[in-house]
Amino acid sequence: MRQPWRVAIVGGGITGLAAAVRLADRAPAGTEVTVYEQSGVLGGKLRTGELAGGPVEFGAESFLMRDPAGGESAAVTLVRRLGLAGDIVHPSVGQAALVVDGGLRPVPGGTLVGVPGDLAKVTTVAEPAADADRDAGRPLLAPDADVSVGALVRARFGDAVVDRLVDPMLGGVYAGRADDLSLAATMPALARAARVEHTLLGAVRAAQAAAPRAPGEPVFGTLAGGLSRLVEAAAVAGGATIRRTAAVRELTPTATGWRLTVGPTRDPELVDADAVLLAVPARPAARLLAGVADLAGAAATVGALDYASVALVTLALPRPELPALSGFLVPATEGLLVKASTFFTTKWGHLARPDGLALVRASVGRYGEEASLQVTDDDLAEAVHRELSKVLGTPLPAPVARHVQRWGGSLPQYTPGHLDRVAAVRAALRGAHPTLALAGAGYDGVGIPVCVRSGATAAEEIITALGGSA
Repeated sequence: MRQPWRVAIVGGGITGLAAAVRLADRAPAGTEVTVYEQSGVLGGKLRTGELAGGPVEFGAESFLMRDPAGGESAAVTLVRRLGLAGDIVHPSVGQAALVVDGGLRPVPGGTLVGVPGDLAKVTTVAEPAADADRDAGRPLLAPDADVSVGALVRARFGDAVVDRLVDPMLGGVYAGRADDLSLAATMPALARAARVEHTLLGAVRAAQAAAPRAPGEPVFGTLAGGLSRLVEAAAVAGGATIRRTAAVRELTPTATGWRLTVGPTRDPELVDADAVLLAVPARPAARLLAGVADLAGAAATVGALDYASVALVTLALPRPELPALSGFLVPATEGLLVKASTFFTTKWGHLARPDGLALVRASVGRYGEEASLQVTDDDLAEAVHRELSKVLGTPLPAPVARHVQRWGGSLPQYTPGHLDRVAAVRAALRGAHPTLALAGAGYDGVGIPVCVRSGATAAEEIITALGGSA
């Protein structure tokens, strides 16, 4: 392989930037890395903005502090690598609520993404089915099986636990429905335990015991000054050449690697690279894979992944009467447009305003309900204000400012068997084109830590394919 290596990263979200940092740390000196970002903005769904004179997140607001095995999450490791660990802040208020029968009830403790490890603790929001979680003398799941979260939990704990607790918890993360989402992809720790344990209660408790959390240990963190600081620092530390507004339209194998067609159709730029890392959503990745003759099957599999669209509506409210909560989740059975809300300046104490102005953010849009988003920003903001007032039981003051951020096709929907399909695609790539790698939320899961780990892992695969690290 020629030296220095030339690596192209397609996608300038946190996945692609994390891959660039890993290449900077592990690839031989002189490796030339270029990041191609179709838009003019790096960071993907990480975007810090300003509203009413204060910072607010228009995308992801935080990251998990620990990984599912109990160690430091990949996001924290990256933050530490970038010298920003001293700027990690945690929520000041951790208690959230569920909307049940039109009112707010505290989210029960002791659950695993809403799946209870103690049925007595969830009776305030949902009455579990009686005696359904019996030991049948075998593990809940066969070694290679996958089911939807809803199917497993309904069979063991009943409809109410799914509809009022599990579904809104998963919906807050994926904007999808528990009955459609893969257990193995969305709750891997529970899936592993279910392949050993004979009851769902036993599986939840085993998963929790495998990664115990000390009392008071923070679950989430963010960065003072906003998550765009993580994006900016990763772009610098990666040392890559950043090409904004540079759409990669075609990918062609060559005798020594790859040729990328970049830019407009009328005036394309041809760029050669030794390896390519695709850190873009499934559909644009599938379009690029489809241009490679022996990857048509992989392209079809990748392109079949569907996504949910959401909108984040942030209202700046003058001295509203808000409960001492971080926010609330809304079961779909409540019939509201809002599926979740965060009391931003309550949850994050470092953002509290001396003038009493509160930032309240609502998430709107569930998978399959995209029509609900086909209204103007003004109408969407008015609907959110109206529903928040209804849930809180008091009219909220008129906002002094508002912002609507639409994320079209942003949240992957992992149906059962997703992990096996991704593994098959990656096996096809390794067999035919080992210098081509896939990374990102579409394949490995949502959340900043998962995306960071996915990018770093793909970078390691590229390094191995090209001949090893320095």
